[in-house]
Amino acid sequence: MLLLGGRIHAPGAPDATAMAVQDGVVVWVGQDGPAKALYPDFEVVRLDGAFVAPAFVDPHVHATSAGLLLTGLDLTGCTSSADVLDAVRRAEGDIVWGHGWDETTWPEGRPPTRAEIDAVAGGRRVYLSRIDVHSALVSSAAVDHAPGTRGSDGWDPDGPLSRTAHHRVRRVALRELSADQGTTAARAFLRHAASRGVASVHECAGPDISGLQDLADVMALGRSDSLPDVVGYWGEIGAFEAARELDLRGLAGDLFVDGAIGSRTAALHEPYADATTSGNRYLDTGDIAEHLIECTNAGLQAGFHVIGDAAVSAVVDGFAKAADTVGRDALAAARHRLEHVEMITMAQAEQVASWGVIASMQPMFDAAWGGPDGMYVQRLGERGTTLNPFSMLARSGVALAFGSDAPVTPVDPWRSVQAAVHHRTPGSGVSARAAFTAHTRGGWRAAGVDDGLTGMLVPGAPATYAVWETGDLVVAGSDSRVQRWSTDPRSGVPGLPALDPGVELPKCVRTVLRGKTIFEKGWLDG
Repeated sequence: MLLLGGRIHAPGAPDATAMAVQDGVVVWVGQDGPAKALYPDFEVVRLDGAFVAPAFVDPHVHATSAGLLLTGLDLTGCTSSADVLDAVRRAEGDIVWGHGWDETTWPEGRPPTRAEIDAVAGGRRVYLSRIDVHSALVSSAAVDHAPGTRGSDGWDPDGPLSRTAHHRVRRVALRELSADQGTTAARAFLRHAASRGVASVHECAGPDISGLQDLADVMALGRSDSLPDVVGYWGEIGAFEAARELDLRGLAGDLFVDGAIGSRTAALHEPYADATTSGNRYLDTGDIAEHLIECTNAGLQAGFHVIGDAAVSAVVDGFAKAADTVGRDALAAARHRLEHVEMITMAQAEQVASWGVIASMQPMFDAAWGGPDGMYVQRLGERGTTLNPFSMLARSGVALAFGSDAPVTPVDPWRSVQAAVHHRTPGSGVSARAAFTAHTRGGWRAAGVDDGLTGMLVPGAPATYAVWETGDLVVAGSDSRVQRWSTDPRSGVPGLPALDPGVELPKCVRTVLRGKTIFEKGWLDG
């Protein structure tokens, strides 16, 4: 196949307009004239000025839950408690599964009570996860179907459930989905991801998130020629048999050290600014160290969900203990992961970098909840302006991989890149080039693919790319000296779409994985 008349994002060739692909591999990148002379027998695809770039990777998703948001009750647009109740009242089916409510800006200042949910549920089982999926509104009928929920840790007789109580109700709600419902939802999500230029996702499953059968089903979908790759992670200590049986990349992802800030379950050194609690920690330093040691010795990635500063401290201490046992070099070679890692200091970042840790982060968390008037400041006060310090982590040498945590935030990679550049705390963002790399090559590296080719469009690389409709390309450096050199053609720096606030972002026309098209504009319309 010979792509002609486009704008190819190729290192060292900012003026490239053509790319040749054979047997799923990029074999040549350059300009149209030489391309037509070198490959006269190749099938021609005329790009008409479209932008061709490495496909995105989303290194933290929950496919079935995100698919249920597409096929079920989407509460992300609710602007009041009354909106949620109206949505439940109108929902069809004996079981109502919804997601996405966020009460922090509602006029009522609170989510619906259980009595209010019951009044519109009509005796049905209702499960409505908060935007961060660390608490949920449920009906009394849903509680009745989850034995042991009442009185367990995180139980509230009238408000949202969190911690153990939430996990018990969620597990039962997931089990009650039919296999067909789950597979249909996961397939819908993967198709949606492909339509956003994503060629690979990392499914971050775990016993409190989904289930092993769900993980196996999602990974099976990823082996299809028509859907994105799925890299599997399972967040459970000691689950080495499951890792072998499912050929998992690691016992990582959502292995919870703590919860989330919005639900006030992220573990803090000091109490929340709007509550008396300091959150919850689910693993101690010894648990963390032992898991790291066992995974390192087994050749698996370990990883943890970690958000609050107290949880980050526990993780850093756990890594230090593990390094004392297996050695710094062995620990670094394993490329263990930290998911979210929102409240981290520079000293901790430098330690984490020395252990080769990859930080899997979600820039749209900051876009949604950062800034002086955002949810982070509501919950944490002044501490809320220091979260998600992308630039500090990058300066410290921590490898970044950017994603969505769908369904927490949507799969929208260009908006994610834009959010990483335009961080709501000045000085915490990164350059467009760094953000784009974290969402492409960074995602492949996070799953252990670090061959110097994958995630780029160069000869010898897998032909995994997306084609975009977009305007002029720009090159921006971190300061005026860098910018002057970057925009000079001699630098060989390829351009990217403009990412200024309010600008129209690129629209995906086609997504290709190892030479096979997994999305083309118009496919989702039929």
